[in-house]
Amino acid sequence: MRRRPPRGLSPEENALWQKVTETAVPMHADHPKKPKLDESSVKPKPKPKPKTRTEISGFRLGQKAADHPLPHDLALGPAEALGRAPVHMDRKSYGRMKRGKLSPEGRIDLHGMTLSQAHPALTSFILQSHAAGKRLVLVITGKGKRGEDTGPMPVRRGILKHQVPHWLNSPPLGSVVLQVSPAHQKHGGGGAYYVYLRRQR
Repeated sequence: MRRRPPRGLSPEENALWQKVTETAVPMHADHPKKPKLDESSVKPKPKPKPKTRTEISGFRLGQKAADHPLPHDLALGPAEALGRAPVHMDRKSYGRMKRGKLSPEGRIDLHGMTLSQAHPALTSFILQSHAAGKRLVLVITGKGKRGEDTGPMPVRRGILKHQVPHWLNSPPLGSVVLQVSPAHQKHGGGGAYYVYLRRQR
C-alpha cells in the first residue's frame, strides 16, 4: 500500500499559523525570577572562636579522697557467725552448754588431719553418735597454725576450724545436728565445737 504524499497548508491555514507565531511567547520568558535577597537583612554566621589552651592548676592524685580508709567487708569468723545463728535447742540447756556445764558424751580430735581425712572421719563420728542416742559431742579442730603468707590474698588460719561448721550444717550431717557452738575454755575454747544432736525419731 502506497503512502500519500504530505498535504501542504492551504492559504487560510498558513495565514492563521502566521498570526499564532506572532503572538506566541517563548517558554519561561515571563516566568517570575527569584527575588534577590537583601544582603543587609541576612545575618552572617558567627565565626567560631579560636580554641584557647586552659592552664590546669596543680593537683595531687587522690587529694579529694576521704582521709580515713573505708572498712573492709570481711567474712565473719566461725565463732562470730555461730554466735549470730538462731538458737534451735532449749535455751536453758544452751546457756549451760555455753558455760561448760554440760559434759560431752563423746569427742573426736581432727587436729592434724587434712580436709580429705577430716571430712569422712567427722561424718562417721556424728552419724554413729546420733545412732547411739548421744546428744552432746565435742569436735576438736585446733586453732590452726599461722603459716607463711606470701601471696596477695590473705590465708585463713585454721582451715579445719572454718570448714567444720559448714560440714555440720550441710547434708548428710545437717539433718541430725541441732546446734553448733564454740566450746567453753575448759573443753578447748576456740579450737573446739560443741555439737548438740537431735533426738532419734
